[in-house]
Amino acid sequence: MTYNFNEIEAKWQQYWADNQTFKAENNSDKPKYYVLDMFPYPSGAGLHVGHPLGYIASDIYARYKRHKGFNVLHPQGYDSFGLPAEQYAIQTGQHPAITTETNIATYRRQLDKIGFSFDWSREVRTSNPEYYKWTQWIFIQLFESWYNYDNNKAEPIETLVAKFAADGNANINAACDDTIDAFSAEEWNQFSSEKQQEILLQYRLTYLAETEVNWCPALGTVLANDEIVNGVSERGGHPVVRKKMTQWSMRISAFAERLLQGLETIDWTDSLKESQRNWIGKSVGASVTFNVNGHDEVIEVFTTRPDTIFGVSFMTLAPEHDLVSKIVTDDQKEAVNAYIEATAKRSERERMADVKTISGVFTGAYAEHPFSKEPIPIWIGDYVLASYGTGAVMAVPCGDQRDYDFAKHFNIAIPNIFEGVDISEEAFADKEATIIANSDFLNGLNYKDATKKVIEQLEALGQGNGKTNYRLRDAVFSRQRYWGEPFPVYYVNGMPQMIDQAHLPITLPEVEKYLPTETGEPPLGRADVWAWCTETNTVVSNDNINNTTVFPLELNTMPGWAGSSWYFFRYMEEAAKRGEAFASEEALKYWENVDLYIGGSEHATGHLLYARFWTKFLKDRGYVGVEEPFKKLINQGMILGTSAFVYRVEGENKFLSKGLIEGQKVQPIHSDVSFVNASDELDVEAFKNWREEFKDAEFVLEDGVYKVGREVEKMSKSKYNVVNPDNICEEYGADSLRLYEMFLGPLEQAKPWNTAGITGVHGFLKKLWKLFFENDALKVTDSEATKDNLKTLHKTIKKVEEDIEHFSFNTSVSTFMIAVNELTAQKCTSKAVLEPLLVLISPYAPHIAEELWSQLGNEGSISTAAFPVFDEKHLVESSKNYPISFNGKMRFTLELPLDMSKEDIEKTVMAHEKTQEQLQGRTPKKVIIVPGKIVNIVG
Repeated sequence: MTYNFNEIEAKWQQYWADNQTFKAENNSDKPKYYVLDMFPYPSGAGLHVGHPLGYIASDIYARYKRHKGFNVLHPQGYDSFGLPAEQYAIQTGQHPAITTETNIATYRRQLDKIGFSFDWSREVRTSNPEYYKWTQWIFIQLFESWYNYDNNKAEPIETLVAKFAADGNANINAACDDTIDAFSAEEWNQFSSEKQQEILLQYRLTYLAETEVNWCPALGTVLANDEIVNGVSERGGHPVVRKKMTQWSMRISAFAERLLQGLETIDWTDSLKESQRNWIGKSVGASVTFNVNGHDEVIEVFTTRPDTIFGVSFMTLAPEHDLVSKIVTDDQKEAVNAYIEATAKRSERERMADVKTISGVFTGAYAEHPFSKEPIPIWIGDYVLASYGTGAVMAVPCGDQRDYDFAKHFNIAIPNIFEGVDISEEAFADKEATIIANSDFLNGLNYKDATKKVIEQLEALGQGNGKTNYRLRDAVFSRQRYWGEPFPVYYVNGMPQMIDQAHLPITLPEVEKYLPTETGEPPLGRADVWAWCTETNTVVSNDNINNTTVFPLELNTMPGWAGSSWYFFRYMEEAAKRGEAFASEEALKYWENVDLYIGGSEHATGHLLYARFWTKFLKDRGYVGVEEPFKKLINQGMILGTSAFVYRVEGENKFLSKGLIEGQKVQPIHSDVSFVNASDELDVEAFKNWREEFKDAEFVLEDGVYKVGREVEKMSKSKYNVVNPDNICEEYGADSLRLYEMFLGPLEQAKPWNTAGITGVHGFLKKLWKLFFENDALKVTDSEATKDNLKTLHKTIKKVEEDIEHFSFNTSVSTFMIAVNELTAQKCTSKAVLEPLLVLISPYAPHIAEELWSQLGNEGSISTAAFPVFDEKHLVESSKNYPISFNGKMRFTLELPLDMSKEDIEKTVMAHEKTQEQLQGRTPKKVIIVPGKIVNIVG
């Protein structure tokens, strides 16, 4: 029987599907283990060989855990709402649902071909109404909740209403808007229903507010910070500007401290935890209020260095700060407005990252120092963000380098408030070495004492207090798109009302086009049937809107992270039992949370933070029993592509071979890697036929061929360096692909793909096959395993188990190769050795393992066979091959038992014929014996 990998892999993939081999049970005597991949967005391009890396790693671990006796849940699904399908719909008119369905079919075919042990019976798709019904339901629960800092948890809004009715809001310690008016219980009870709703909206965990957003005119939507790269949209590279819009937001900032503390309880990498810590950005300091001269307005700042307050020589507001337009003087208005317009074209991330550019404009207005009463000039500068802190900073140039550089650039005074410190060249920022000077009542105090003193004085003046601040901002939750979850919201007199759970889901309406309307409304504004009738509790025609029984529905849709913030809970429920809850109490209690989560580090401050936020909220409200969604998380590295470049002479339709470009002005252009062979030689005719512009190009060759340049970069369709896994599976088999991706290097590191390298692991699988078959006949016998056979097996068991537990999959592949080489050399045919070897290899190369397991006469799948148990006795050496030396020169070796005494070793060695031959009748002066190491005969 020959190793026909295509037939074998198709056979076992069909077997697994027919027998639901990997279907998990919610009731089992086995311990549970939940392995999850970050589910993919089904793009039109399908998978390339870089995508399966994390899936293969998680699949190895899931299969290993089944072998170890665990009830493993290893599901898969699709994050199927997304901008690419909508952009395709805008271009072609094809409904995004059709595009998405087609793309999912491609993904499913490709995933099945690689042999993953997914439990497909639990598949989820975020764009399915049966799924997003519960995304809408969670949104409603957030709307009907507030955050009680006294109890440090989210609570039903009814408890807040009861507090208002009994005591007003004077003693409420809640997460809420910054500008809250105080009211008594009597006033609350006299407020109109509409007024009460307005007030509650300032406390709800999801709320409407006018916020600064990243607006992309070309895409017609708001983008999150992590959807912007270098000031343009990640999708399409379109310009992004900052503008104010009324948006739904989520009060994630209420959970900031718990999100920080929770990091101490989970097994994530330090770098990933640090990313979240920095994003949350906790800082301890003081809130300080500055009066504005000639205006009723005040400027509130947060500072971590209140001890330096006497060093303030100017203030800087974010260009988008509400106060700017109120305080700017007439003679500065033109310059200020021009600067604001320029800043609006830069994203927050771009502004934060740009530490070199110094820019700003004076507003013409002055603030008053709270202690000295001196006037302080007020500037605007794009290094200050409205979304961080209060959008204003008190600038202390002697103690902050950025303020120092700003002051130097604009010739602003730099008073020195540090004792014995020279600030002529740079700012002094060492707070632990600080002694305050030139600061009135703070003179002579260190950082800690001065901070305490100034906060006391600010509180006495009513112009400040001690405060803990977080960089984490509330998350904008509205998108001006079609292809996303509709909000379960209608409006009565402009106030949002929730649709009752019984009438969910509210599904997407049909629209003629997927673009915003001509008046700037989101695409749902094009729907003819998009109004809510409170009499029939149904969606009806817009023509019926009367604002008494028929009301307008929300036109925005939810962001991409909505469906991915809870999908891991949905998998816990068996598909047949999904009904009146997002998952049953029994399922949630059994699976609890994800034991192992694998995905990209790019989600550190997006999906991973939002999922933790929603999980903590659901825990507070009693819907789940865990604080954290993912116990252990591993970020897989990236498989890089090896791009190919051709070199076009500038201004000509002529291409020079790589070896001819030195000293020439050439433009490197990506070539599709499929036109290039293993020797880096370009198929010139194929390249010419690829694109019309190259059809008549001239190619200057070297030694009769055109050599391309090579560069390792991200594998991407735009770089034409994508390798399709379908082709690899067809030519070498899925088991070869799986082994090779693991063999490339440590899971967490980036590594370049080289198709030529796969022949090594493919050759290994052929060699493995030959251990079992010879001349098409099975050669495995019941013969007793030799000592060497068992040594090879058990050192392999030990190494592979250690490697899998430490996610060092690349070294396991090397171990398999060594084992097969050794067993081949030993001419091993023992079933007692070769059968457990298959179980070891099965997580990595499941198809060949299944086939050989079956050929050995086993019933069913190898996937539930017990993992072999390591026995140390097979690695303990019972004998030693001693080097026998004469006067320090080794002449021969002699194998002796390790437990032999020195006396017996000497007798045996001296009696050996080769010893007698060396001595030729002489009596040695002495015999040196180190048991277990050497024998040296002197004389």
